[in-house]
Amino acid sequence: MTLPDTAAIPAGDDRTFQVDLRGLVDLLSHHLYSSPRVYLRELLQNAVDALTARHSLEPGASTDAFGIRLYADGSVVRVEDDGVGLTEADVHTFLATIGRSSKRAERIAEQRADFIGQFGIGLLSCFLVADEIHVLSRSARTPDAPTVEWRGRGDGSYTVRTLPASARPRPGTTVTLTPRADAGEWTRPVQVQALARHFGSLLRHPVTFADGTGGTPAPVNPEPAPWTGTYPTPGARSRALAAYGEEVLGFKPLDTIELDLPAVGLKGVACVLPETVPAGRRHGHRVHVKGMLLSEQAEEILPEWAFFVRCVVDAESLRPTASRESLYEDDTLAAVRDALAERLREWIARAAASDPDLLARFLQAHHLAVKSLAVHDDEILRMLLPWLPFETTDGHATLDEFARTHRTVLVTSSVEEFRQVAAIASAAGLGVVNGGYTYDRELVHRLPEIRPEASVADLDPATLTAHLDPVDRETELAAAAYLAQARDALAVFDCDVALRAFHPASAPALLVDSREARHERTRSQLAREQEGGVWGDILGALRQEAPRAQLILNQLNPLVRTAVTITEPELARTSAEALYGQAAMLSRRPLRPAESSLINRSFLDLLAHALRKDS
Repeated sequence: MTLPDTAAIPAGDDRTFQVDLRGLVDLLSHHLYSSPRVYLRELLQNAVDALTARHSLEPGASTDAFGIRLYADGSVVRVEDDGVGLTEADVHTFLATIGRSSKRAERIAEQRADFIGQFGIGLLSCFLVADEIHVLSRSARTPDAPTVEWRGRGDGSYTVRTLPASARPRPGTTVTLTPRADAGEWTRPVQVQALARHFGSLLRHPVTFADGTGGTPAPVNPEPAPWTGTYPTPGARSRALAAYGEEVLGFKPLDTIELDLPAVGLKGVACVLPETVPAGRRHGHRVHVKGMLLSEQAEEILPEWAFFVRCVVDAESLRPTASRESLYEDDTLAAVRDALAERLREWIARAAASDPDLLARFLQAHHLAVKSLAVHDDEILRMLLPWLPFETTDGHATLDEFARTHRTVLVTSSVEEFRQVAAIASAAGLGVVNGGYTYDRELVHRLPEIRPEASVADLDPATLTAHLDPVDRETELAAAAYLAQARDALAVFDCDVALRAFHPASAPALLVDSREARHERTRSQLAREQEGGVWGDILGALRQEAPRAQLILNQLNPLVRTAVTITEPELARTSAEALYGQAAMLSRRPLRPAESSLINRSFLDLLAHALRKDS
């Protein structure tokens, strides 16, 4: 490739970019817009913005004085408005220059916040479904303004003509598209009407649709947003909001929360989901900007913990992204998110103070969301911690109920630890809460902030074993030989064996072990295996003295009383392995491969012993 001689290019020779319009449209369709259907939204946005500018010229006119009319018969799609219109100079400036917007003109620059879209880019979206765009416009700024015609084609060419005023008797703009054959999915009359309702149901100007069959044009947005209406009673207003939420979002709300932020012109409703939402799963919200639907999946309007509601809002001051399909993350959006979060907190506070039945139904479905909020919000913590359900040795109970019967509340660090000790701790009179679920352990430790007389401590093996009754000296001496065999058999698992008496008597053994201790023993074993290498030195430096696991045999259990009398060494070892395996399975923690192998082997050995004895 030979570069041109720069000396041959005259100084100051200005050049312009040559734009491949078809390539640009392809870029818009694949990277800016989510679907070709947005062409109708862009045309509606341009029409609404033109009406807004018209009202700035004629501020005394009512909103219903000017409107938007849609037409589709299968061969053309037409959008007509009574807006401010374009002069011939406007057409040359704004339709012939890609990316230029009439909303940037100096005469209306101070009103930029009143407009939704950008005319130049919006009109380009029509090339997603058509190869030719026909614009007929007459300006309202000059009483005797002529009608201007602009025709743009997909190859980048266009023509402009000035027509007599009679070509369009009233000010405004008509955009007509001749759809391509492959765009029928988006330009059929029934689809155009559906898209108009989808995007424009909350527009403040009247919008109608006709399909060329001669019938009366159908209103696209016959009903205003329910939060703009007046109702005879608060109950009637609440029912209207709930009915709207059910119609738009597809579920019957548990309750509704009206949203109103005058500072940014935001109004709407948050609908409380009636069923549990999986943790971390966020629903999108339906966001309109100045009545035009922006997105049905706007997650950014609420904080992450608010996944128990879905919102429908209409805002004046939120800023759309370039595609106008999501919200631009700026200080305004952050402030709106914080303000809406405060509205949700206020609703929870009202329910807690005045509607315990609603609160109970809400917590039954969304206790995880509330726990997430309570961890980071002291006000919600004080308000709702006594109401939140937890898994305890007394069954599912609130902390308030549990603390009344257990002055010291013990909390486990994992679900498996709780399942390991629950039955025995309950029989021993200990009050234990399962702290293994998300947020639970942290919240239980904050109980004294609500009930200063309550005491909370982590459950450790020493606390539990201290509540198990020792056996008398004679019994322990008689079992000494068996216990020695059992310790030898289970040494591979770093497990000690002890004999105690505890309830329930149906439990033959209790395996006391923690996840942290198992991890430390695993690390120690790796350090021994890697001794002498760099990795072994690192693991050795991290190694701590880990407590051994304990298999506590229950002297009150008939099977254990029989087992400790076994004198045959192999049978003693096998029975100890079987008791360990059964206790490990009852703990419901994942079994290590060596433990699974031990369970299988001990079962087969005991079966073989029983068969030999019977033969």
